Amino acid sequence: MKKCTDMLVKSVHEIALETVEMTLADAFITKEAAPGQFLHLLVDGHSLRRPISITDIDRNNETVTILFKKTGEGTRRLASLQPGSTVNAIGPAGNGFSYDSSIRTALLIGGGIGIPPLYCLGRELLQNGINVKAVLGFQTKQHVFYEEKFKMLGGTYVVTDDGSYGHKGFVTDGLDFAGHFDHYYSCGPIPMLRAVTNELTYRPGSISLEERLGCGIGACFACVIQTDNAGGYRKICSDGPVFAAGEVVL
Repeated sequence: MKKCTDMLVKSVHEIALETVEMTLADAFITKEAAPGQFLHLLVDGHSLRRPISITDIDRNNETVTILFKKTGEGTRRLASLQPGSTVNAIGPAGNGFSYDSSIRTALLIGGGIGIPPLYCLGRELLQNGINVKAVLGFQTKQHVFYEEKFKMLGGTYVVTDDGSYGHKGFVTDGLDFAGHFDHYYSCGPIPMLRAVTNELTYRPGSISLEERLGCGIGACFACVIQTDNAGGYRKICSDGPVFAAGEVVL
């Protein structure tokens, strides 16, 4: 269930290079939101909404946290909002992550701005008695965020493209660190997801796709992706953004 509503901006902070953390308040969205879902935000002066994953959910204080990069005029305007202002949102949108009692240890594999929804998932998994490990990839030391928060969930391995922080390499270079796990969850750019799923074909997993959406409600067909079955397609905004590993063609 989702609705269109004006969310109150509670706080805005730049926590890494061009990376902004924003906390928004709305009782309905906070009650209904689940890890892996997103908010479709309307920025003043722009006709297209921006899909931004939910990073954290605080049901007691009726707030959700989002993280996003300042990549263009729209996200820069969003980052300029002040506490006390509002932003229009459709949400919580999309289908999120799922898990069951067969999973005792989960591996979270995130790259860049694909990392935030995995933090929300990791917190919920831990609250439900599932052990959490994480492999996080960033461009440089200046881009690193939420490392300490992930370490509070479980063992965390950080890589950077240029080796300026943590270990040099890509997230696939950190998979040996993971050891045993029952299910993996990954979110990040398509090339990263392709590399991860190719590396872990022998393990069950779930992937969340980053994609610029159109309507965000499944009406415009701008975000379709082919499934592994010939001729089949899925809409990332309404069927996803989370899919089983191997379900869609990357």
